[in-house]
Amino acid sequence: MGKSKKKNMKFGQAPEKQALEEQIMQSKMPKQKNRSKIRLKAEEGEYVDARMTKKILNVARMQQMENEEVDFSSMFGPTPAEAAKALKKVQRAPKLGKPADSDDEGDDDLDGNQPEVTEHDFFDDVKVSEEDEKAIEMFKNISGAKTKTLSEIIMEKIAAKQSELHTQLSDVGSLKIEELDPRVREMYEGVKDVMKKYRSGKVPKAFKVIPKLRNWEQILYITEPQHWSAAAMYRGTRIFSSVLSHPMAQRFYNLVLLPRIRDDLCEYKRLNSHLYAALRKALFKPAAFFKGIILPLLESGDCTLREAIIFGSVIARNQIPVLHSSACLLKICEMEYSGANSIFIRILLDKRYALPYRVVDAAVFHFLRFEHDKRIMPVLWHQSFLTFVQRYKNDISSEQKDVLLGLLKKQIHPKLTPEIRRELLAAKCRDVEVAQDQKMEADGDEMEKNEYDPVFDAPMDDDSD
Repeated sequence: MGKSKKKNMKFGQAPEKQALEEQIMQSKMPKQKNRSKIRLKAEEGEYVDARMTKKILNVARMQQMENEEVDFSSMFGPTPAEAAKALKKVQRAPKLGKPADSDDEGDDDLDGNQPEVTEHDFFDDVKVSEEDEKAIEMFKNISGAKTKTLSEIIMEKIAAKQSELHTQLSDVGSLKIEELDPRVREMYEGVKDVMKKYRSGKVPKAFKVIPKLRNWEQILYITEPQHWSAAAMYRGTRIFSSVLSHPMAQRFYNLVLLPRIRDDLCEYKRLNSHLYAALRKALFKPAAFFKGIILPLLESGDCTLREAIIFGSVIARNQIPVLHSSACLLKICEMEYSGANSIFIRILLDKRYALPYRVVDAAVFHFLRFEHDKRIMPVLWHQSFLTFVQRYKNDISSEQKDVLLGLLKKQIHPKLTPEIRRELLAAKCRDVEVAQDQKMEADGDEMEKNEYDPVFDAPMDDDSD
């Protein structure tokens, strides 16, 4: 039998004497064990005091102000210094809406007032010197092809259809004008009102399906994209660049995005941060970006220095496939020169692509075109020339090197021309390298022939003796 358990008694303490009845009843009743309660660390600590609670609420209020529009006059709690700091941070932060995966979440953040444009809504201010501005104005090609807006093309097509009711437009990529249901027109007129006041949040689902429609240009004309807010233009560019094909995206960039950005720069002298983000988003289709924005901008002949710097910064700050950049550089070198061409040539050359020889030859012929030009070339032209010889001096031929050295005698800049001449004199031309490689191969073959010894390397005869 096992030993009976003894009660835990302190040393020197005698057990209490109980009656038999009490002992029997005590043994039948269940005893409650003294279990120590497990407390969480949060319960063991003290409550948050009023001062800490106030700081937590202030931080939460500042985070809320960063994500959505807040009436700053109704703020309470933070000190004036903290409120001013939070206001400055919110104004500087670009409100580009929510990420792409949150199109179906969140609430609309539209207010009834037209969004006001502040100084913090713009991209970095570009410093333009007067000399460069005068040089660009002097080399402008006023007779270039002007870019048409979507509304102008729509009106032309409507007039053509009214004059030719029984004929169809035979142009493959032309705009199709169709009769719209009054309910559809009324719905997209409501979308127009939303896009005028859009700041962030969800966009109407009717707007998202526009690029999937056959007559999407006609529907887009109803929404009046020239009156969209800057945030709406960013959201529209993101949707259209991802859904449309390359030719259709090119038309959207050329008819909607490019005129809007040029108008914004002409009015404010700086580019809204939302429109700058729209330009970067347009690079999702690089072929459409170059054909619909960059090349039409330069072909118009009236591209200003400010526009060239801002559009060029988008190319410089983003990675673009080499084939698209090479094709664009080739077209720029072959088109009629304007001062803004030198900026884009320098930016594309500074990306250090492994350009095909055809593009390198086009750049050489571009500079040689001004050998007999009596005009004094601007500094931008000499800078692009210097960039070319620094990056691709080893990819030109010996004849091109000689004619470029002769060009330096006609077009001279006191500081840049010596640097260009030094780079050209240190160049290892591509035809010289090819000749050296062929000579080394011929020497190697000759050495292999000389290594054959007729005494030791001759085949031995089988003697049976």
